Amino acid sequence: MAWIELMKEKFNAEDDPLIGEMENDVKRLEIVADRFSKIGSRAQLEEHKVYDVVKDFVDYFKIRVSKNISFELTGNPHLQAGINIPLFDWVLENLMKNAVNAIDGKGNIKVDVSGNKIKKQVFIDISDTGKGIPRSKFDTVFQPGYTTRKRGWGLGLSLTKRIVENYHDGQIFVRDSELGKGTTFRIILKHTRHDKQTAA
Repeated sequence: MAWIELMKEKFNAEDDPLIGEMENDVKRLEIVADRFSKIGSRAQLEEHKVYDVVKDFVDYFKIRVSKNISFELTGNPHLQAGINIPLFDWVLENLMKNAVNAIDGKGNIKVDVSGNKIKKQVFIDISDTGKGIPRSKFDTVFQPGYTTRKRGWGLGLSLTKRIVENYHDGQIFVRDSELGKGTTFRIILKHTRHDKQTAA
């Protein structure tokens, strides 16, 4: 953080977008460090607009992956749920990294936020145009050690499931997948309320 401040002063780079992204990465490292203090303890959930939480992460993530991958965010911007942002960002990060790894060459990642007022649920669907998952593996992908990559421990989706279910009292599952066409993961959170002030 100190080196960034020195760079701003020395090169008069206060408005340089690269400096801004370096600051974002430093903040990200602080979040990562904070995550480990939360694992094993009771996570504090705060009411947030789900769309805004997702948008903040997508905006951070998309400029750090290949330009061959496009991102699309759609849905209801007014739905709210109890979220622990440092932990939930970890969920989004694992799912989107998997989506990026599943895409060979050009592709698209779409995130849609919707809800069911009757069941008081918020849905977050993360879809990719990657290689897909066999139906027989829909549950297996969440087991520790499962991975299709040569490197890695296969803990990403297992940890994701734990954060969603144990810390947010939600659900996560493979909603749909077709080999050669792509996969959609669905997260379900408890809907706390609809922001009537900004809803038209």
